[in-house]
Amino acid sequence: MTSSVLLSTAGYVLGVGRTVPTTAAVLALVGVIAAAFALARSRRRPAVLGLVLGAVGVVVGGLHGANAAGGLGTGNGLAGAVIAVVLGLVAAALAGLALARVAARSRG
Repeated sequence: MTSSVLLSTAGYVLGVGRTVPTTAAVLALVGVIAAAFALARSRRRPAVLGLVLGAVGVVVGGLHGANAAGGLGTGNGLAGAVIAVVLGLVAAALAGLALARVAARSRG
């Protein structure tokens, strides 16, 4: 049995409406993790990665949320889009703090 058959028998089908915001939310979550690591270790590369992935989460989640045809629970991925935007903003904020810390350390 394939996973799509198992998911559809449970009453849940992962379609395009849910896949895009879920992917954006996962990318934004990876951005949060990278930015938190950069903040803890004062590293530039993970901070930039967190900033980029956070921006991707905000943009993709925002566009999907703006174009979602229904509300929460309709299967259009609105909840995933909202989560992607929130995680993207958190990733960008943490990455900004990490980049500021790295810049302050490099100045002296």
